[in-house]
Amino acid sequence: MTPDISVPEQLAATLGMFYEEKGLAFAAALPDLAAGFLDRWDLRLDGHPMHGMCALVLPVIRTTDATPAVLKLQILDDESEGEPLALRTWDGDGAVRLLSHDAVTGTMLLERLDPARMLSHEPDTRAAVLVIAHLLAHLTATPAPPTMRRLADIAANMLDRTPPVLARIPDPADHRLIADCAAALREVIDAPGDRLLHWDLHFDNVLGADRAPWLAIDPKPLAGHPAFELWPALNNRFDPAEARWRFDAMTATLGLDREQARAWTLARLLQNAVWEIEEGRSLDPDDLELARRLR
Repeated sequence: MTPDISVPEQLAATLGMFYEEKGLAFAAALPDLAAGFLDRWDLRLDGHPMHGMCALVLPVIRTTDATPAVLKLQILDDESEGEPLALRTWDGDGAVRLLSHDAVTGTMLLERLDPARMLSHEPDTRAAVLVIAHLLAHLTATPAPPTMRRLADIAANMLDRTPPVLARIPDPADHRLIADCAAALREVIDAPGDRLLHWDLHFDNVLGADRAPWLAIDPKPLAGHPAFELWPALNNRFDPAEARWRFDAMTATLGLDREQARAWTLARLLQNAVWEIEEGRSLDPDDLELARRLR
C-alpha cells in the first residue's frame, strides 16, 4: 500500500519562491519520489514529516535492521549537490552520518538525531556560540575533497557582480559599507583556503544525539578559509551588544587571525547584499549593523 505523504504548505511555498516553476514541480512530485525511496531502501514511516526551507525530511525505520533514520529529499543545486560528499568525508565526526545516497536525485538517508535537542533551544546564546565555534574548529580541520566547489571561485564571482549592485544602493552610508566589504574581500581573496566548510552552521543546524552532545546538519559545503564560517553564528539571534564578544570568542576558538577573520566575515555581508539587491529586495538591517560592529 502506498503511504500517505503530504507536502507541508510552507515547504511548497518556499520551493515556489526560491525555485519558481521548478520548485513547484518538485513539490508536486515529492509524494511519489518519497514513496519510491521508501520502497527502494526498505523504509517505513515513523513519524510526522519535517521540513527546512527547501527539503522534506521524513522520520523512517530501516526495516532490514530496525535502524531509525531520516529520509531527506531536496532539489539539487550548487549548494546541495556537495552535501553527501561533505557528510561522507566527515563520516559522522562532528556531523550527522550519511547512510545512503542517490546521486541522480540527491536524496539521502541520514542517521536520526534528536529534533527536540536543537541548539536554538539553548537560552544562553554565548554557550550556543561556543558550541558552534568548537564544532567549526573540528569540522574545518578536514581538507576539502578536490571536487568540492571553491570559495576562490565564489569570491571572484561576488566581486564581478559588485559594481552593478553598488549602483542600486541609494543610501550613501549603506553604499560605503558594501564597498568597504568588497575592499576587505580583495585583501584576502588571494588566500581563499582549502578546508572543508559547512557554510551555514547556525543554531538551528546543530542537533543533539545519543552518540555526541552536538552534531552539525544540513551543510552547504565548499572548500575555503575557516573564517568564512563565522557569519551565521554572529548573525543568528542577533544582538548588537554581543557582536564583538561573539567575534572574539569564535576567532579565538578557531585560532584565526583577526584581520583575516574580519575580512572574510565582511565578505559574507557582501554575498548577502549581492543576493538581496539582485532579487530586488532591501538590505537586511541586522546584516548592516553587524558589519558596522566589525569594521
